[in-house]
Amino acid sequence: MQMTFPIAVTGATGVQGGALARLLLDRGQPVRALTRSPGSAAARELRRRGAEVAYADFDDAGSLDAGLRGCRALFLMGTPFGTDTATEVRQGRAAIDAAVRAGVGQLVYSSVAHADRATGVPHFDSKYQVELHLAGTELNWTVLGPGKFMDNYAGGWSAGLLRQGRLALPLSADRPVALVCAADIAGMAALALAEPDRLARVRVDIAGDERTPLDQAGTFARAVGRPVTFERVPDEVARGYGHDLAAMFGYFDTVGLDVDTAALRTAYPEVGWHTFEDWVAAQDWSHVRGAA
Repeated sequence: MQMTFPIAVTGATGVQGGALARLLLDRGQPVRALTRSPGSAAARELRRRGAEVAYADFDDAGSLDAGLRGCRALFLMGTPFGTDTATEVRQGRAAIDAAVRAGVGQLVYSSVAHADRATGVPHFDSKYQVELHLAGTELNWTVLGPGKFMDNYAGGWSAGLLRQGRLALPLSADRPVALVCAADIAGMAALALAEPDRLARVRVDIAGDERTPLDQAGTFARAVGRPVTFERVPDEVARGYGHDLAAMFGYFDTVGLDVDTAALRTAYPEVGWHTFEDWVAAQDWSHVRGAA
């Protein structure tokens, strides 16, 4: 369904929101990218591709009202990292309330897989508080619960370890974990936005694959052309990541993060789901291959 009015996308200069903004633009959908940094390189690139870029701050109700004015739908995401979970909940609720005030008809919220299962993981529980607030509105909403992000391996600390031929996680070697790439989150969000009745007031956990750390290390080794060894990070080291991340990995390793990927492929084939091998093969690993 082609939309005359723009879709507002939060996080549009980041990984998740950026993937959705680009996909919608490629499909001819008008996009209003909401960002606190409208002058950033990522924002300029979105403008070049045809997006409208607008300043918006979750803590500035006026900017949210202006940013959402005239929009048909909103893609909402948030994070406690860099602030805290109380801030994430407050900001998520504020964005939802702004959508209601602006008369936005539809909202797609990117939460996290298992957020509705009382996991005790702080940033899972905070996202569920936002979900509950959303469910109490009259908006036509969809909640997506992504699994562990494949894209986190592409840069930063994880890429640095891969350059050393190491994959280090606080997980058992044989513990399968549900994995999803930003492209599939975007694909599912775009489907919900294009067919609002199909996913109206539905919550669905999403992932493209389930792989153990050993499987992942083998996939990386084939991609970079040299050995990649999995190392289990000891619990005492994982606690140094902070309570939130340590709790998350503890949940992954004990309860497990499972998503029915086969059912998703059957129900939503339009998404074009990526396996872990698909995602790894599509990345440029030259910065890893060149390391000794």
